[in-house]
Amino acid sequence: MGLAEVSGILWKERELMELLLFKLEEEQLVLAAGRTRWLAHATREVEFVMEQIRTTEVLRAAEVDAVAAELELPPGPSLNALAAAAPEPWGELMRGHRDAFLTLTAEIQNLADANRDLLASGARALREALLGLDTPLDTYTADGRNQAAAGSSRARFVDEAL
Repeated sequence: MGLAEVSGILWKERELMELLLFKLEEEQLVLAAGRTRWLAHATREVEFVMEQIRTTEVLRAAEVDAVAAELELPPGPSLNALAAAAPEPWGELMRGHRDAFLTLTAEIQNLADANRDLLASGARALREALLGLDTPLDTYTADGRNQAAAGSSRARFVDEAL
């Protein structure tokens, strides 16, 4: 156990976070294109990557605690504290990981928020379209006469992509 192992796990975590960012962007493209057929697949892929990240975080926590003991730090130190206590070049490398995690986390949060907004607006549009369908439409008899149904005689539009 040592700083090399911690750094290796941090690299893996960074790769997984970049993969999560990619999967969230895929999900956003599916949402924006209205291709709801693939939405469940895209969401499942996001969840799969998130589960891999959680597993890697547990491994990282165990390794960091072991290194913290070697560096005479309390258990569960932050990357900043680990970087401050680690000899060079490890300190600089840990600071680089920390900066990358901060950037990736912000990007992931922004993309997840945007996807959530797209989902909410899609659900709202679907709900509004379905509410408009409860009013009967105008119909015609077999001989072509207008048989006005109760309610308004306004035209209705249903977006089949919903």
